[in-house]
Amino acid sequence: MKLRVLVLTHQSVEQPGRVKGLWKTERHVISAIKRLKHETRLLGNVEEVAAIRTILFEWKPHITFNLMEEFRGEGIYVPYVLGYLQLMRQPFTGCNPTGLQLADDKVLAKKLLRYHRIPAPDFAFFPRGRATRRPRRLPFPLIVKSSTEHGSVGIAQASLVTSDEKLTERVEFIHSQLGTDAVAEQYIEGRELYLGVIGNRRLQTFPVWEMRFENLPDNAPRIATERVKWDLEYQKKHGIKTGVAKDLPDGVADRIAKLCKRVYRILGLSGYARMDFRLTDDGKIFLLEPNPNPDLARDEDFAESAKAVGIEYDKLIGRVLRLGLQAGLSGSGERGEGSGT
Repeated sequence: MKLRVLVLTHQSVEQPGRVKGLWKTERHVISAIKRLKHETRLLGNVEEVAAIRTILFEWKPHITFNLMEEFRGEGIYVPYVLGYLQLMRQPFTGCNPTGLQLADDKVLAKKLLRYHRIPAPDFAFFPRGRATRRPRRLPFPLIVKSSTEHGSVGIAQASLVTSDEKLTERVEFIHSQLGTDAVAEQYIEGRELYLGVIGNRRLQTFPVWEMRFENLPDNAPRIATERVKWDLEYQKKHGIKTGVAKDLPDGVADRIAKLCKRVYRILGLSGYARMDFRLTDDGKIFLLEPNPNPDLARDEDFAESAKAVGIEYDKLIGRVLRLGLQAGLSGSGERGEGSGT
């Protein structure tokens, strides 16, 4: 069946409908949809729900391919846009609004996962407008992050703090520069591992992926800063690469996969996600963050790890479309703890 696919993005685009000049992920996804023989339209730089409503009524897409990371400059508003699509009975790809809202609120997600005894770093929450007081139970070193931003926004080498003075300084940086509340969490020394998972009820995990730091100075912490993730020159200079995790201890890959699926169901995620973990030298696994709707560009970790198990890029995009259609037909696609296989 030939589908009408509306591609929805927060990015500015020159001319909707054209592939040339688009941002990488949008370009890769639209090209794959066209190779799958579906019709596409692109709605970019979305600032008003009315623009979405107009194209839904005029073009009547079968499904919306959601590539939005923010709405009106705020990531926390994206679940509300998806809630609008649900009200309009419009199927969409990726995570449902409830799961996305839970995962995007790092403090709420951490509390929920702690209740379910998911191994994760201990943490403290520092809201804006209040003094920074570290709980005695929380020893240094600590990583200071935004409570809502993702993609390592605001994370730098200075985010790793070892004193109350530096903690206060970095929390104030998050409050003033990013305009969000802050979280300080226990720093876990170890290997940086990722795991992709796809599905609504029946879940499939991809091979364990690892970020390797080959040329960083000995005294530099091995953390996925904003520069590490997005600065290509910095990556080349310091030998920062990602790929299949090699020489994992026996049983670790299975333990991570089971933990990943459990987290996915606890948070009620759907569509596809990537989980970030740390593996210590003594074999302990810690969940760092759940990431619904990770980057779908052809050369990013999620698509590369899918390819490692024989799921080529066009097939992956087709599968994301089918999962969105299935969730739209059956409801939200949300599942709680203990659901699925």
